Amino acid sequence: MFVKDFKELSKKDVGIAGGKGASLGEMTDAGIPVPPGFVVLADAFEHLIKKTDINVEIDSLLSRVRHEDINSVEKASSQIRDLIADAQFPEDIAKEVESHFKKLGAKFVAVRSSATAEDSSVASWAGELESYLNIDKNNLLEAVKKCWSSLFTPRAIFYRFEKKLHKTKVSVAVVVQKMVQSEASGIVFTVHPVTKDYGQMVIEAGYGLGEAIVGGRITPDTAVIDKKSWVIMDINISEQSMMIVRKGNGTVEAKVPEAKRGEQKLDNENLLKLARLCGDIEKHYGTPQDIEWAMEGGEFYITQSRPITTL
Repeated sequence: MFVKDFKELSKKDVGIAGGKGASLGEMTDAGIPVPPGFVVLADAFEHLIKKTDINVEIDSLLSRVRHEDINSVEKASSQIRDLIADAQFPEDIAKEVESHFKKLGAKFVAVRSSATAEDSSVASWAGELESYLNIDKNNLLEAVKKCWSSLFTPRAIFYRFEKKLHKTKVSVAVVVQKMVQSEASGIVFTVHPVTKDYGQMVIEAGYGLGEAIVGGRITPDTAVIDKKSWVIMDINISEQSMMIVRKGNGTVEAKVPEAKRGEQKLDNENLLKLARLCGDIEKHYGTPQDIEWAMEGGEFYITQSRPITTL
């Protein structure tokens, strides 16, 4: 079995589902509003590289990397990613992935990499690997393959050496999750990331899909919430002229209507509703969380939660 639904996974499953997959399973079980989905387990990737014998070539290419030389890193990355792209997708895994996709009943999904070393005490792989949005059944397997090979982007290879993980076994699972076409989205830090005040939470919000904020392409609204009284202590509203939205099988930059550009992206009622939801997630994990959220049709969805690794 190479695929498991979120409801079959928990936070104990980082080794097979990666940090992201295990967290989504854990939150699903806890009744937190997570868009439904499944995880292509790390075993599937291991099966591919062993069945096609490219694991030997990958190890050989990595052993020759001089991480202080960017050309060496980029050359290895390109060669390894080509090996994975050219490898035949194992038929047994393909059938299982396609069967789970059909059962999910979603036209579009988000396909995200989930490294098995993710958010451990020695490293946070968040942001090192790739995600693909608005994927349909026709390009699902290709997106899964791209997520597998993103374990070997130049950034991810360099990160391995920098964190002294190049001799540690790191694998990758792939999260496939019903796509939320968000009107607004953003990030919540359940502890103030700058002042490190545990009594405060910071909510970032912008129009459209969350990639605009995560990728640093817009300046979001920022609200500071007091976690004891659930009062908004401070809010900074920023002008937003561009948002990322779905178009066909991909995403495009669209203009925010002029009348909405300077408006507060989440009204006060929704800010506090989201704050309480994120407070529940922090309580569930018992540790400060860095949470990605999306709002569609007035409903909040949590697409990721991981420990804050910078406190």
